[in-house]
Amino acid sequence: MTDPLLAVEGLQFGPGMVALTGPTTFRQELGAILVVLGPNGVGKTTLFRTLLGLSPAVAGQVTWGGKPLKGLGARELSRHVAYVPQSPGAAFDFSVEQYVMLGRLGRLGPAAAPGRLDRAATADAIERLGLGPLRSRPLSRMSGGERQLASLARALAQQASALILDEPAASLDLGNQVRVLDTLRSLASEGLSIVYSTHDPNHALRAGHHALLMTPGGDPRHGSVDAVVEPHALSHAFGTPIEQAHTAAGVRLLAAAVGARG
Repeated sequence: MTDPLLAVEGLQFGPGMVALTGPTTFRQELGAILVVLGPNGVGKTTLFRTLLGLSPAVAGQVTWGGKPLKGLGARELSRHVAYVPQSPGAAFDFSVEQYVMLGRLGRLGPAAAPGRLDRAATADAIERLGLGPLRSRPLSRMSGGERQLASLARALAQQASALILDEPAASLDLGNQVRVLDTLRSLASEGLSIVYSTHDPNHALRAGHHALLMTPGGDPRHGSVDAVVEPHALSHAFGTPIEQAHTAAGVRLLAAAVGARG
């Protein structure tokens, strides 16, 4: 039996070494999409920082490719996972091509210049995200949705096995939300492992295979999207009644109850 790409066992995390939730346990395989849900302040970003070794764990263990996170150097970890923060620190004077090339830095040796493979990986990521016509455009002249796709292309150019994205559809209009989420679903179908966070349960329904629902001070709940992303559990996690409906095409939708107060 092969090791999963990512294994999390009894993980607890939080600022100042004070756990925000109960122990978290899950495994993440190639080609799977895990959606991390929960209200603002529950620790979704802190969880991601702990999975990446940027914040220390309070308890438990994280392994990538069967190796403990603590034993992985930065270059080895970069082959396993690429990270897209919620508000990427984009250098707006960069062109799309220059910005996406930054995703190759983890694979370059000290003082090494990008080579043929780096340029090819950059070009492939730009085309894969549909940014070819914009490759020379400065980020400052792009919409929020286009900049988010550029951030995703930068992570893709890293050629890691997994992508972790902190609220990738936040602050985007509805059309760009759909574009980003459908892109993630397409990437997973090609074998990438995807983990992304959101506070909108409909984003989990659109693209997720599994969900991790985080509740302030409670035990995280992990399972299939159908089992976890349901009105009762969401109402408890978000502190407001959540209702479910279906469209004429049978698509499931979730929303706060009309007139409900948190």
